[in-house]
Amino acid sequence: MDIHHLRIFCEVYRRQSFSQASQHCNVTQPTVSAHIKSLEHELDCRLFDRLGQKILPTAEANALYPLACRVLDALGQLEEELALVKKEMKGQVVIGASTIPGTYILPSIMARFREEHPEVSFEIRVGDSRQVIDAVLGHEIFLGIVGTRTDEPHISWQELCTDDLILAANHHLWKRFVHLSAGQILTEIPFLLREAGSGTRRSMEKYLGELRLSLDQLHVVAVLGSTASIREALKSGLGASILSRLAIAEELAREELFEIPLPGLPMRRQFYLVRHAKRSLPNLYRTLADFLTRTAARAGGLTAGCAGRSSSPPPSTTSR
Repeated sequence: MDIHHLRIFCEVYRRQSFSQASQHCNVTQPTVSAHIKSLEHELDCRLFDRLGQKILPTAEANALYPLACRVLDALGQLEEELALVKKEMKGQVVIGASTIPGTYILPSIMARFREEHPEVSFEIRVGDSRQVIDAVLGHEIFLGIVGTRTDEPHISWQELCTDDLILAANHHLWKRFVHLSAGQILTEIPFLLREAGSGTRRSMEKYLGELRLSLDQLHVVAVLGSTASIREALKSGLGASILSRLAIAEELAREELFEIPLPGLPMRRQFYLVRHAKRSLPNLYRTLADFLTRTAARAGGLTAGCAGRSSSPPPSTTSR
């Protein structure tokens, strides 16, 4: 059996599309179709039903896919082990991450990893926690870092680092509202929300629930789709928001933004290193996972980068 047939089959199966598989594999769509036809002929079965512009895997394809993944994993592990014998550590690492670790943690950590292994390149795929977990479950990636833990039975979870959620605003809003009670601040200050479904918003809603407040009681002036857009809106004075301390660490240090102390905040949340519980990691990924774990455990390392910044007292209203 041609190993290229299996690689093409797995990509078509994952993407449910001949055209997307051809783009990912950098071959023409007729080439993809030819590989699938050859595999179907060899196995004497149909693997995909063509329904107009859509394709659906057959029962035979559903049975073949996990077995093909194991074969490709075993081949990859063989190549990695042979490279290890030759004392080589090179290749590409693809790691998934939710917004905060993907934007503010992994780039610098991967730069340090490349200092030890200069022949390694990497790709960070940023999405929400659900997307990263689904990519691990779907065998699209080996490793991910997420901020939401689910009850998925086939995911292995390892606590990696923490981050604080705080209420922040620019100096003008801080000066107007910092003297009020927590209930007054949250119901009167112009408030910026992340989009529904984001991990930060879920954590904020949980915090409000503990204070017996709902989103309807907030003076919401905008809903924004990313941490970066929230940060820029805070700096412009559009409103205040509960968001990651790590995401605005530089703005806090430059006194472009200020923390508004509230009871129950900062709220600490955990980030996890995730992998498929039943899938073996190639040597390069094992090395990366060990590096992330060591860095997280080491004083001044990843954990300090996420949660080690202590919040300095708010400035007086005459500080500017």
